[in-house]
Amino acid sequence: MKQDMILILDLGSEENPKLAREIRAMGVYTEIHPHDISAEALSALPGVKGIILNGGPNRVVDGVSIDAGDAVYQSGLPVLCADHKGEPALPTDDAARADLLRRFVFETCKAEANWNMENFIADQVELVRRQVGDRKVLLALSGGVDSSVVAALLIRAIGKQLTCVHVNHGLLRKGEPEQVVEVFRDQMDANLIYVDATDRFLDKLAGVDEPEHKRKIIGTEFIRVFEEEARKLEGIDFLAQGTIYPDIIESGTKTVKAVKSHHNVGGLPEDLGFELVEPLKMLFKDEVRACGKALGLPDNMVYRQPFPGPGLGVRCLGAITRDRLEAVRESDAILREEFANAGLEGKVWQYFTVVPDFKSVGVHDGLRTFDWPVILRAVNTVDAMTATVEDVPFALLQKITARITSEVKGVNRVLYDLTPKPSGTIEWE
Repeated sequence: MKQDMILILDLGSEENPKLAREIRAMGVYTEIHPHDISAEALSALPGVKGIILNGGPNRVVDGVSIDAGDAVYQSGLPVLCADHKGEPALPTDDAARADLLRRFVFETCKAEANWNMENFIADQVELVRRQVGDRKVLLALSGGVDSSVVAALLIRAIGKQLTCVHVNHGLLRKGEPEQVVEVFRDQMDANLIYVDATDRFLDKLAGVDEPEHKRKIIGTEFIRVFEEEARKLEGIDFLAQGTIYPDIIESGTKTVKAVKSHHNVGGLPEDLGFELVEPLKMLFKDEVRACGKALGLPDNMVYRQPFPGPGLGVRCLGAITRDRLEAVRESDAILREEFANAGLEGKVWQYFTVVPDFKSVGVHDGLRTFDWPVILRAVNTVDAMTATVEDVPFALLQKITARITSEVKGVNRVLYDLTPKPSGTIEWE
């Protein structure tokens, strides 16, 4: 079904995702594109009913205030200038802002509220079938929310043309590889290939301490593993990924600096041997969950805690060592167990541990120690673009601290991260 669209052109605003979500919440689809979109690219977008020029603090580039090109102003489409210095600016009052947007979308642009998950799924199924035809697709199946929803959508679209590959890169949580195999191979009857590449990944990462370098090594090595698995199969032309909209936005635009690259965006090698299938790349995190529900996935899969593509590699800060990686894995398992026991599982959006690459003096059994700290992180969010810190009961923090310092080798301190996003990010790297 053809859906109406409101196009947001990025003129340096840091609130593009918020604006996009506000319009989608009205039932109208929206996308964010560069300010200098060409006439050809504009005409290729289906169902555009209006354009919002969203300016902001990054509008001045190299001393010049950027603007949309002639293609926009000559398109004949309604245009709303939402600029912190221009007219009309979007109000800082929520009710007035919502009223202005609603009048522009529905009265000026005459858009219809036809954006919903059923229509999205139907469109993506059609697009995937058109893209893939009778050929085969290889899916990187981590078992997380994004890849699980992609798997369900692709099974609906192309069935047995899909082969799922689960790579154990040695950076997964405790018990996770076994759980992924049990759920997807045994319960969902997926065509699943399991690859244990722990040594391969950790050898490549040895001595690498720069976060972006680590991400790109992990992303590149993932692709190499899939290429090797694809060569063992016949007729694999496509690689499916669980890329979502925040991955793309956070990897940077022409006017907004990258927050961090994502392994499935900034980490892909230039000589990628597959054509990508990314049916969720325009969805925010809560929309991905809604899509999973609409596809019939169970709640314990749809609402599973998010886990980054590079896994514990971005929680073992600095150069990854096997002993410190194990400290992350074991402390994370304790945190998750205690949160579940306290009734917080499913109530807190994401919680995990981080082990930095430095040590401090401590005492254990009357003896001096020189060991790592473990940092606890627990946050709540809707769309992963902003996040608040969970107010964890102090008694629970004390219990978790006692367990980690007594059960996890090489650890003598536990800290709690109180930083929201922004100014922090959800992950530490």
